[in-house]
Amino acid sequence: MVKNSEVKLSAVAGDLKKSPSDALVIGVGQGPDGPVLLDNPLTAKAAEALAESLSVLGITGAADQAHRLPGLPEAGATILLLAGVGKLPANKGSAKQPLSEEALRRAAGSAVRQLAGVTTVTLALPTTTLAEVAAVAEGAAMGAYSYTEFRSSQNGLKDPVKNVAILTDFAADKALQPVLDRASLIGTAVNATRTLVNQPPSHLYPESFADAAKELSKGLPVKVTVWDEKRLEKEGFGGILGVGKGSTRQPRLVKVEYAPAKATAKIALVGKGITFDTGGISIKPALGMGDMKSDMAGAAVVLNTVLAIAGLGLPVKATAWLCIAENMPSGAAQRPADVLTMFGGKTVEVLNTDAEGRLVMADGIVAASQEFPDAIIDVATLTGAQLIALGDRTAGVMGSDSVTGAIKAAADRAGELVWPMPLPEELRPSLDSQVADIANIGERHGGMMTAAVFLREFVGKGKDGEQIPWAHIDIAGPSFNNGSPYGYNHKQGTGCTVRTLVAYVEDLLKASA
Repeated sequence: MVKNSEVKLSAVAGDLKKSPSDALVIGVGQGPDGPVLLDNPLTAKAAEALAESLSVLGITGAADQAHRLPGLPEAGATILLLAGVGKLPANKGSAKQPLSEEALRRAAGSAVRQLAGVTTVTLALPTTTLAEVAAVAEGAAMGAYSYTEFRSSQNGLKDPVKNVAILTDFAADKALQPVLDRASLIGTAVNATRTLVNQPPSHLYPESFADAAKELSKGLPVKVTVWDEKRLEKEGFGGILGVGKGSTRQPRLVKVEYAPAKATAKIALVGKGITFDTGGISIKPALGMGDMKSDMAGAAVVLNTVLAIAGLGLPVKATAWLCIAENMPSGAAQRPADVLTMFGGKTVEVLNTDAEGRLVMADGIVAASQEFPDAIIDVATLTGAQLIALGDRTAGVMGSDSVTGAIKAAADRAGELVWPMPLPEELRPSLDSQVADIANIGERHGGMMTAAVFLREFVGKGKDGEQIPWAHIDIAGPSFNNGSPYGYNHKQGTGCTVRTLVAYVEDLLKASA
C-alpha cells in the first residue's frame, strides 16, 4: 500500500567533471542591494559573469524561485539551476553570517522538487558544518517525493529525482555517512506519512491502516499489536468504538512498540487516526469535506516517528498508539447526547459527534498511561480552531511545561513551526456535563485549548502519584497543504511533526546522558 520512491544521497568534493550529474544547483540570495550569487564551484570568471546577469535574467533570490540555465563546461551537468534561498542574514561587522539550516533545507527541497524528471542532481549550496550538510540532505530527501499510485497513465507526470550528490568539504569526513543515513531515514519517515495521508478513504480505512502499520514495520525491531472491534469491546474502549460504530468499516487500535534492551527513557506517542471524518450525525458541510481523508495524520505521524526511532537505533522505549476509526452517519452511529464509557471507566456526554478525535484519543491516552511512560505526547488534527489561531503552517502545542518547552526547542532545531499555547483553568468548567463525568465540547472561543483541556482529563498518574508529563500537538493546519508546493513540501500531506518528535527524543537522550 505505502509505496515510496527513495532518493539515494551521497557527497562529492573537488572537480565536478569527475562526478557528472544532470543538474547542478547553486544558490542565490536576496541581498539588500539585489540578488547575490552564493559561494559555488564555478570558475571565478564564470561566477562573476553569472552574478552580473542575475537581475537581467529576472532572478531575485526569493525562496522557491528556481531558474534553469544551460550547464557550464566546468559544472559537469547539462542543467544549471539557480535556487532562491530567500533573504540573506545581515552581516555583523566583517563577519559573513551563514544561512540558517532551515533556509538550506527549504532551498534544497525546493530545487529537488522542481527538478522532478531529472535523474541525478548535485547540490552545491554553501555548507560550513555537518549540521548544515544534514539540513541540505533532509531537504533533498523530502523534496524527492511524488504520489501517483492511482494514476492510470504517467503522461505528463515526472518521476522524482533518484540520486542527489551534495558538494561539500566534508565528503571525506567519516562523520558524514551517519548524517546522510539519518537524513535518508527521516525522509523515508516523512514521505511514508505523506503517502498515508494522501491515500483515498476508499483504500485507507481502519483495517487497511492497521495492515499498513504492519507492512511499514517489516524489517524493524518493533512489535505490532492490533485490537479489532471485538477486543475493543471486550476491554472497554468506548471512545474508539463510539466514534467508529456508524461505519461498516470497524475501528482499530494499533500499538507499535520499540523496546531496545538498553533503553534509558520511555515515551508514548498517541495519534488520532480518523480515516475519514464526515462529522457523523453532526455532519460537516460538503465544501472541503474531501480533505477529511487527512484526519488520520496524527496516527501516521506517531507510527512513522517510532519506526524512525527504531531505524536510528535510539536507546529509548517508544510506543505509538494509533487510535483508528471512520466517523460516519448511519442508523448505528452515536447521537448527540449519547454517553460513552471510556477505557478506564470515565464517562463522556457526546454533545457533538464532530468532536470525535478527542474521544478516540482519550482511550489511547488512558492506555498509554497504564504503562507509566516518562512522557506522553499526542498528535492530532484536532480542531478547526487551530487554523484560526495559528494558521496553516504552525502547530499548536499545549500541556506540561517540561514537555512543551522541549518540543518547541526540538521543533526549532528540526526547522518546523510550533507555538506553545496556554491551558486556562476557566475553560474546564465549560466541559461540565449534567449527566456524565465530562462533555466532549465546551467553550467555543479558544476551542483548540478547550480540546486540550478535555484530553488532559485522561492523562494518568505516574508511579510517583503525579500526573504523567504530557503534551498535545494540534496539527490540523500544517499536516495538509491545500495551497501551492513550497520548499520541501508538496501538495496535500506534508508529514509535519515527524522531524520534531525524532529531534525531541534525541534531545531527551542527550539531556539524560
